[in-house]
Amino acid sequence: MRHALITGACGTIGQGLVAGFVAAGYRVTALDLPGLAAPPGAEWLPVDLSDLDGARDAAAALDARAAVDVLVNNAAIIWNRPFETFSPAEFEEQMRVNVSAAFALVLGLSPGMKARGWGRIVNLSSVTLNGQWDNFVPYVATKGAVLGLTRTLARELGPFGVTVNAIAPGAVLSATEERLFGDKLQEYNDFILKGQSVKRRIVADDIAQAALYFASEGAGLVTGQHLGVDGGW
Repeated sequence: MRHALITGACGTIGQGLVAGFVAAGYRVTALDLPGLAAPPGAEWLPVDLSDLDGARDAAAALDARAAVDVLVNNAAIIWNRPFETFSPAEFEEQMRVNVSAAFALVLGLSPGMKARGWGRIVNLSSVTLNGQWDNFVPYVATKGAVLGLTRTLARELGPFGVTVNAIAPGAVLSATEERLFGDKLQEYNDFILKGQSVKRRIVADDIAQAALYFASEGAGLVTGQHLGVDGGW
């Protein structure tokens, strides 16, 4: 049984990822902030990803106990405001959780993956990289960095049988939309469906199915790729 570590496991996409991997027969460890609870079917690893050394060490300790075959870096902070309203510290906070923590987890897990000659790393990018979204400057910057991380890690880990790919979700139907868009939710929903070629809202399971492909045996020669799951934006 393959073992997958999924971060940001308690959010909408994270819960969908956990459910998808559990249904596919994986052993799943769900990572999210202390004080939250593991989604059904998963083991629980409470970690504050803003503590980069702690994240690296927790991943290494987990791999020592139960070899981790698949890492899905899903955790992210997202806020929508004009860029002038963000302080440098707020920008850095998003970079730390959205990018640096992913790197820290790879540091913790890659020695084991390299030694075993097999591994899958799936990073979550974003449709916002297409440049058609206002008021997300720190978030979009982090997702660009995630893509760079994906492509460079793919090159360095490929010789060891470890693939690294990225998924760029479109606008996934979630409670986060209510926080971000409030009383403009219907206007936002209309904007999304107008932009998509496929006229239905994306759900978390759509992202899980893409991640399962990248994690599969059949994707062993697919690496450094950036797959949009965005309804054809």
